[in-house]
Amino acid sequence: MPTPDRTSPDAILLAARELLEADGPSGLTMAAVAARVGVRAPSLYKRVENREALLRSVAEATLTDLAARLDGAGSAREVLDAFRAFGHERPAAFQLVMTPGPGVPTARREFGAAASAAALRVGEQLVGPERALDAARTLTAWVAGFVIMELNGGFQLGGDVDRAWDFGAERVLAALAAPPMV
Repeated sequence: MPTPDRTSPDAILLAARELLEADGPSGLTMAAVAARVGVRAPSLYKRVENREALLRSVAEATLTDLAARLDGAGSAREVLDAFRAFGHERPAAFQLVMTPGPGVPTARREFGAAASAAALRVGEQLVGPERALDAARTLTAWVAGFVIMELNGGFQLGGDVDRAWDFGAERVLAALAAPPMV
């Protein structure tokens, strides 16, 4: 008679996500996940091929959550604010998907496409269908850069960071919506 499963893929993913936020990418190990779900590390390999597959699953789940959050936002500004809020709520996961770094596995393309849908929608509203991808990339780069600097303590000159966010968001959106310079 086979031994009953002592954990599930959902429990493993939840444990991995919690470890990522608590201990960063270096703390997300197969042994740590196994301990968190109450199995020995060799048992975990029955469910997850290796650490790379585990990181990819976390990245894909993060992008799925981000897509749902951004799809629920209406206006362009709401999309930007939702993107920033997500980064603050899940800083390690946000950085995993926005700046994975060399050698870190990334999510499959369809997960990135789903998370990009809201930015593409906003881009199209601002600049039209021909340049929607360019606008979406500009918005994503600005938000990701701002939030990652914010999370990593990169704003060292003082001042009100929320005020800087408002200023930047207004200006980026206005610049994209403005008629192209000839």
